[in-house]
Amino acid sequence: MTVSFPKFYDPNRVGKLFAPETSRIVDEGRIASIQPSVRDSKKIILLLVDEQIDFVHEDGSLSVPGAVADTRRLIEWLLNNIEQVTTIAASLDSHVPIQIFFPTWWQNAEGRHPDPMTPISSEDVKNGRWKPIYESVWSVEYVEKLEERAKKLLMIWPYHVLIGTQGHNITPALYEAIAYHTAARQSQPIFLTKGTIPRTEHYSILEPEVKVPDDPHGELNIEFLNKIMSYDLV
Repeated sequence: MTVSFPKFYDPNRVGKLFAPETSRIVDEGRIASIQPSVRDSKKIILLLVDEQIDFVHEDGSLSVPGAVADTRRLIEWLLNNIEQVTTIAASLDSHVPIQIFFPTWWQNAEGRHPDPMTPISSEDVKNGRWKPIYESVWSVEYVEKLEERAKKLLMIWPYHVLIGTQGHNITPALYEAIAYHTAARQSQPIFLTKGTIPRTEHYSILEPEVKVPDDPHGELNIEFLNKIMSYDLV
């Protein structure tokens, strides 16, 4: 069976870097004769997690194997089911150069920073193998809490999804599909920024690994959780 996609979509561009043609795609969506999402009797939210260039593209700084093919399937699923998807929500992992999981935060006795993909245990910190440059008391407690509560070590990651870099952006082909949905269904997308707190990791889209009570983004995101729960299907 041959599936007909909107004119803007080119599967060969998925995972490629280009400037999204937002104006043309919005115009295409506006004339698509699809009913506005406000009329949906069953509200469905599509939740996208960190579909960003640094994770999706093969040359991204923290590329996930198979992500390009996954994203192509995702885009085509969305285009095939656009009349059923009420709202699109997408998380944006968002970092700055000095964070507890980047090399800049730690050094050894010789002043050398750890290489990416270096695990740091509480024992490493107690023995002075790795010393925090920032937030010394918090950093010692942090690695201990990770081991006690999450049962894992702190991992040092390559610099990725840095705010202000192209790697932070949603991969262009998917962004175009989101823009098309926005215009065709008259439905504003939701973009959720997470991961900006230097003192903690933030793998979940709903809460950081170790909570930071004095930061507005440092606890469970009740507002977004309630938003999701207002839909009939995720």
